[in-house]
Amino acid sequence: MLSPDSQVLVLLCSRVALAGDTDLTPLTLREWNALARKIQESKYSRPEGLLGQTAGDLKTQLELTDEEAGRLSRLLGRAEEVAEELRRVGALGIQVLTRADAEYPQRYRQRLKDAAPTVLFYAGEPALLGQPGIAVVGSRHLDSAGQECATFVGNACGLSGLVLYSGGAKGVDTLSMHAALEARGTAVAILADNLQKAIRNNEIQAPIKRGDACLVTSYSPEAGFSVGAAMGRNRLIYCLADYAIVVASDYEKGGTWAGATEALKASWLPVFVLDHSAMPEGNRQLLQKGGVAFPHPFPEHYSKLASWLQENSVQPKPKAIQPTLF
Repeated sequence: MLSPDSQVLVLLCSRVALAGDTDLTPLTLREWNALARKIQESKYSRPEGLLGQTAGDLKTQLELTDEEAGRLSRLLGRAEEVAEELRRVGALGIQVLTRADAEYPQRYRQRLKDAAPTVLFYAGEPALLGQPGIAVVGSRHLDSAGQECATFVGNACGLSGLVLYSGGAKGVDTLSMHAALEARGTAVAILADNLQKAIRNNEIQAPIKRGDACLVTSYSPEAGFSVGAAMGRNRLIYCLADYAIVVASDYEKGGTWAGATEALKASWLPVFVLDHSAMPEGNRQLLQKGGVAFPHPFPEHYSKLASWLQENSVQPKPKAIQPTLF
């Protein structure tokens, strides 16, 4: 059951139950943040206050233009259609978290602040989101060193009780995630597309049922793949983890490079980069940008991975969590 506040966020900020040919579009993150401030300063106080209001009421109380108030009214008027769609995906095992929920990942609030996604769809165990763990990222195309590293880190996470965070794509993501789950550990995959399709994969169904896995997306559950969506989800992988390990990156192109450089610049977490003689040029350049060398082969037992990462990194200074903007 969605809270009234969360219902408003889903109505206003997601594409749930919006026809592909409609001229109606959900609010962007920037638009929602601006509206949230107006809501807090208005008599409504919280998002739930918008439910049942006319376009005229919204215009007056929130100081909107006719066009803005009409758009909000149309989005809010989709309650029945959205409820029906949420019941449909709920029957598939897909649930919703919004920034209005106490269970929303605190690391997103802390690290992304206003850039934290307003709505998340997930299947599996949401309590895993933000638990101690390692993000493993990299190319779909790996040499033997990359394959061995991805498998080693996934296995080490599984056997050490750390969550394995990945993007759920082929290559590094799949290798590390499968290794963690095969070791009876836990894994979180932040997807860029089609959560509905992903949960039909036989290999993930059992871990989801056990509570060992969680698949998450900030896009609609049936959303198709796009380069923009893939780039946008990269930060969501980094921002849940304690450490990140970049296994293989192209130089100045691709999602791995973009995500790693953003994480380094923002100092969300320590970023390690696989270091070996045949590593890609992107790895070399990320080391120049402040990434910490992660040796291949790893010189210690898998049980030493977490302590090694801690000893060889400079932890970013903790940042205060801002007041919730829904």
